[in-house]
Amino acid sequence: MRRYYLGVLFLIVCAVLLRCGKEIAGNPYRNITDKTATYVGMDECRTCHASVYETYIKTGMRQSWGPATRAKSAADFGDKHPPVYDNKLDLYYKAFWKNDELYIKEYRLYAGDTTHLREEKISYIIGSGQHTNSHIIDINGYLYQAPITFYTQKGRWDLAPGFEDGNDRFSRKIETECITCHNGYPKHIAGSLNKYANVKLGIDCERCHGPGSIHVTEKRAGNIVDTSQGPDYSIVNPARLPIEEQNNLCQRCHLQGIAVLNDGKNFFDFKPSQQLKNTMNVFMPSFSGSEKHMIMASHVERMKMSNCYVNSGKMSCITCHNPHITVKETPIAAFNAACKNCHTNADGCSENMIARKAKKDNCSACHMVKNESIDIPHVAVTDHYIRKKPTVENEEAIRNFIGLKSYNNEAPDKRTQARAFLEFFERYQPNPLLLDSALAYLSHADKRQPDNDMIRTYFLQKKYAELGRIAKALKVKDIDDAWTAYRLGESLVKNNQTAAGIPYLQRAVALMPLGLDFRIKLANAFIANGQFDLAQQAVVFILKENPKFDEAYKILAYLNLRKGNYASTIQQCLQALQLNPFNEQTYINLAVAYYQQKNYYAAKTTLLKAKRLYPANAQINAMLSDLNKSL
Repeated sequence: MRRYYLGVLFLIVCAVLLRCGKEIAGNPYRNITDKTATYVGMDECRTCHASVYETYIKTGMRQSWGPATRAKSAADFGDKHPPVYDNKLDLYYKAFWKNDELYIKEYRLYAGDTTHLREEKISYIIGSGQHTNSHIIDINGYLYQAPITFYTQKGRWDLAPGFEDGNDRFSRKIETECITCHNGYPKHIAGSLNKYANVKLGIDCERCHGPGSIHVTEKRAGNIVDTSQGPDYSIVNPARLPIEEQNNLCQRCHLQGIAVLNDGKNFFDFKPSQQLKNTMNVFMPSFSGSEKHMIMASHVERMKMSNCYVNSGKMSCITCHNPHITVKETPIAAFNAACKNCHTNADGCSENMIARKAKKDNCSACHMVKNESIDIPHVAVTDHYIRKKPTVENEEAIRNFIGLKSYNNEAPDKRTQARAFLEFFERYQPNPLLLDSALAYLSHADKRQPDNDMIRTYFLQKKYAELGRIAKALKVKDIDDAWTAYRLGESLVKNNQTAAGIPYLQRAVALMPLGLDFRIKLANAFIANGQFDLAQQAVVFILKENPKFDEAYKILAYLNLRKGNYASTIQQCLQALQLNPFNEQTYINLAVAYYQQKNYYAAKTTLLKAKRLYPANAQINAMLSDLNKSL
């Protein structure tokens, strides 16, 4: 019996040791590994960490997203600022306060008269005000970026970043990738690209420390850990993480590039203490003369180019930055001290005293110059590529694209690399050679059926006939990706096989019910297929979700025009054009409805406005000619 009990005890001890060994080998932070851990909010953190809370709320991270209030805005609304003019679209923009609510007005002038006017209320402001204030519109939970930004360093209003090359007006979606780098995690509504049940205000404590519920519960129960003796594993303390895990945390948002999610992952999945590459791979484009090529939020990429990082093996973002204190209130001595921890020779600097005094003995002022970023206009940011003799480097130069490099994973797989080229093509540079590169990587990737990435590549190459053949070889119900279903359906429609394309578009809508762009494509396909009642059902759903979806009004107007409901047609055409003054067919339908009501003056006025926008449109010119003959 004694031997029996000793044997049982031995097995128990082995099991415990194996279990402990497994825990030690894995992630020890319980708020990360325990799936029951939840977010508690900053106010809960404040109850015990009031002093840290008070300094942190002044930081750029905390101020990165807030309500559109006068207190939050860093913009100048004085009369000295002329309206922002988009000469490509012939549209003016002006921000203004109506009582305590912020609005942005879009308008067009012709012969001294306002021929188009749209005003949108701003719900949120992005940016701490150190560099910019951009503006967000909330339409029934769907978030969109407004077309103008205030650039605080230059003190001027201008088109928002990226809008100068293609003004999306009020339709640029704020998807999860964007919002999760400017905010605590919002409650995203599944089945949509950009609809949210609620939105937090700025980066909160738990974005860097992880969910706080386990930590709070244990402290309230009196389970206090002496952290001078070791970590408190109820919550992540980034300062205790290994160097690369610290950098993984920071580069989730401060490595701005082409983020390619791993299969089954989303932008909410990464948590502190984890390896970022297990959630996503972030690629940066390489160019000849890359030392002169800088993106605003590429801090980690630039740091990793520095000898300080390469040679030390112990440098992370928090080597120099205390994330709880704003850079504005961090003394120069604190940053210099970080440099002197490594550069201990003599007084740590080989520069002559005259030059040092000119820079107020500030290491970073000499070795980390402020450069303009290539993605955000009117902004100069600190270049984190630390060099002995840097120069201000943004002179105009032709640079050749070399390739894409992942900065958080040295060996991304072939499919991930292909996706990076596809993202780069769609977002930044529609060069067909990028699609050739994607296909080359896909040819060596794992085989899949259907191959969503191959379908995406062919769609971008406009190989609609090839996609039609692929679609016919698939069962619609086997497609589990909304974008793939859409691309196959749209390809069939473009091949004049609308009836065959409709089931794929329906599948896209089923997989992403609040993907309103998919529904509008489906509505157009229904019309082309003569299924007018189904088209009406689709656009009614869209307008219930987003009452400012101009394309839905355009379709509804056409459906009413077919029925001879001219008053409704006029109302819906006017709504569509007030939201979007760029639609030839809507002008034509409006003129037809006016004509049918014998309002010839309104019909002619509408056609003349359309002719100014589309002088080569044969239908508009013919209608004007016929109208002039009948008047």
